[in-house]
Amino acid sequence: MGYDFLMERPERMIAKLHETLCNRMKITSIEPLIVHGNLINWVFVKVTTDDGLVGWGEATLEWKPKGVVGCLEDLAPLVVGLDPRRTEHIWQVLFRQGFIRPGIVALAAISGIDQACWDIHAKSLGVPLYQLLGGTVREKVRMYTHLAGGELDSIYHTETGAQNVDLAQRALDHRGFTAIKVLIAHGSTAPLDSLTKLRHVESLMGALREGLGEGVDIMLDFHGRCSPDMGIQYGRMLEPFHPFWFEEPCPPDNIAGLAKVSRSVRIPVASGERLVTRHGFRPLLEQGACAVIQPDVCHTGGITEIRKIASMADTYNVAIAPHNPMGPLATAVNLHVAMATPNFLIQEAFFADVPWRDDVVTGCVEIEDGYALPLEAPGIGIEIDEHEARKHPYKPDRILRLFHADGAVADW
Repeated sequence: MGYDFLMERPERMIAKLHETLCNRMKITSIEPLIVHGNLINWVFVKVTTDDGLVGWGEATLEWKPKGVVGCLEDLAPLVVGLDPRRTEHIWQVLFRQGFIRPGIVALAAISGIDQACWDIHAKSLGVPLYQLLGGTVREKVRMYTHLAGGELDSIYHTETGAQNVDLAQRALDHRGFTAIKVLIAHGSTAPLDSLTKLRHVESLMGALREGLGEGVDIMLDFHGRCSPDMGIQYGRMLEPFHPFWFEEPCPPDNIAGLAKVSRSVRIPVASGERLVTRHGFRPLLEQGACAVIQPDVCHTGGITEIRKIASMADTYNVAIAPHNPMGPLATAVNLHVAMATPNFLIQEAFFADVPWRDDVVTGCVEIEDGYALPLEAPGIGIEIDEHEARKHPYKPDRILRLFHADGAVADW
């Protein structure tokens, strides 16, 4: 090892430090790349620097890909010419210097740029991204899957208990998963639903618990379709089956309603995939509205902001389980965040939404017995293969929507 640096003359050491500080890397371009992923379009963000380093981020926002691309074009002039390693400074510029505070579309664009800048910073040092986030707090990351691994029709259009069990078991067996999420409230949910609807949901959950056994953790997603009082009815009916969590039992912007459900049922409530920035999560935490928050690294402001949200949640003893039905790059970014976040719980991911998912990236996430292993290459650890990605150009997102029996609009 040696201590030769101690023998250097002070002026030489100062000169080296000056050289390092003056070696300013500059962003030269920010380019979007849209890839159609069957259900939605993935939006990848390529940040290029003057010394040749390239960083990648993901800015996917469901049903808003062109809006995100437009925001990327609007935001690029604010940061071209800046050093990408100044991640906090760049985030502040993007968030605060447009006068109008960014909404979720602009924050998706900011998220993609932010991730790419962290990627560049880690690459410039030759270390995996998690090293810049404080190093590892765990050795591997527990993952959960979806029916059929995330295939669209299986998630959203399966309505019998037998089908759910078959699709769930196949997904679990694929890579040894021990946890799965099921959208169990199929169809529209009225402010007050019938006993028939309640019994149907009860039968679906009963079939899953009987078919999968007690060794599998089952997350139940209600997609924010219920009123708080209806959510309480569903929750109390489902308590005997011990779901892992009760996701979005009422609209996520109804914080008081979520808190009411949390106080009324004996299932941990999860929410937050549609909230953005720490400011959006603050009332959720202050009101004790959930046990698990689900920020999305592609929506809420990227790595810079999700770390702050996680730290804020940690002061309330609330766990973080990031939302992530996105592309392969977002999954890799989430793994780095998980490796360095003490109050991380479990990570969502799709694996079979399209058969060519892993073809559009170089490098891949390794999963053993339901756990993802850390990515050790410099930066995020995977790159977008632009040639392969361009084989799947933009197509309009598939429209999914619901109406009540009388024709009134229902929450999807």
